[in-house]
Amino acid sequence: MSESIRAVERALDVLECFSIKTPELSMTQIAERIGINKSTVHRLLATLERKRFVERDPVSGTYRAGIHLLQLAYLAMETNDLRRIAEPFMRSLWELHRETTDLAVFDGNHIVFISVLESPQRLKLAAAVGQRLPAFCTSSGKAILAYMPEESVRHILEHDLQQYTEFTRVTPEQILEDLRVCREQGFAVSVQEYEDGINAVGAPVIGRKGTPIASVSVAGPANRLTREKMLEIGPSVRATADEISHEIGTALGG
Repeated sequence: MSESIRAVERALDVLECFSIKTPELSMTQIAERIGINKSTVHRLLATLERKRFVERDPVSGTYRAGIHLLQLAYLAMETNDLRRIAEPFMRSLWELHRETTDLAVFDGNHIVFISVLESPQRLKLAAAVGQRLPAFCTSSGKAILAYMPEESVRHILEHDLQQYTEFTRVTPEQILEDLRVCREQGFAVSVQEYEDGINAVGAPVIGRKGTPIASVSVAGPANRLTREKMLEIGPSVRATADEISHEIGTALGG
């Protein structure tokens, strides 16, 4: 086992020491629980504290779960709720169009699929839960970007944008225009921008605070999911996203 992997395992061992019964622990207690020397534990805690996975009480010197760990836990709960709420609506959309139907969340400059219903057709888009794709050139990503603050979007577009296919739109001006059209018509399209031969149409899921928290998309072979076909099914994708948004507001307290 490499040293870097061992260090990650030890850091996780430290985090697993905290529980409802032991919300705060001293460095000595942590060292005793995981069976390594205090100098190593000190280095691990210093790194975890810098990254806000733990925080140190300045008076007692004990450690507890940090804000970043709590944020990740909240995200995990939100994602599970989101999947549970969204999947019945996604299945109706999937049955209507018989194309791969995805639910994605935003992560940095990417989107990550958290639910995938594959097309029953022989020729289809193969997608997987956990798959990461760039946001700027996918319908799922553009659907979310279109409803984010423009300052945040411009910051994302400052990075070098990769030309994945001859159709990839890589200038900020082109992408901002795509986002404007998305807001106008209620859904975003991707015409072979990330992968040759694959088109997709996506719409945003709006959370309780009025900001985009996810997107629903339908994707498939470009010869079946033509530009005209995407414009035809786009309203149903948006309607599904709106249903999920409404249900989230109702189920999770509006």
